[in-house]
Amino acid sequence: MIRLRIQVTHWPRRALVLTDTPRPDCPDCEGVGGIPHDYGDHNGEYAGTDIEFCPCWTEWRRALLPLPRRPRWLRRRDSGRDPWGPSGYSNEPPF
Repeated sequence: MIRLRIQVTHWPRRALVLTDTPRPDCPDCEGVGGIPHDYGDHNGEYAGTDIEFCPCWTEWRRALLPLPRRPRWLRRRDSGRDPWGPSGYSNEPPF
C-alpha cells in the first residue's frame, strides 16, 4: 500500500512532488525506510555507511507542480562586506 505525501524538491527546479513514505510500523526498518550498514577500510577504521532500502518503501516520485522562480530583485545577495551576513548573526569577534 502506498502512503503518499507532498514534498518540495529543489532539483532540477523547485517543484511540488508526490512521494511514497516508509511504513511507520515496519518491523525491519522501524519506519526509517532503510537499514544503515557501517563498513571499514583494510585497517578496520570507519570508512562510511551503506543504506539497504527496505521493501516497505520505494523512491517513487511524481512531479505535481513546478514552482515559479523568485524575481531577481527579491533574491538575497551576499556582498561579502556585510558583517551580519545572510543569517543575521555577526561573524566578527566582539572586541
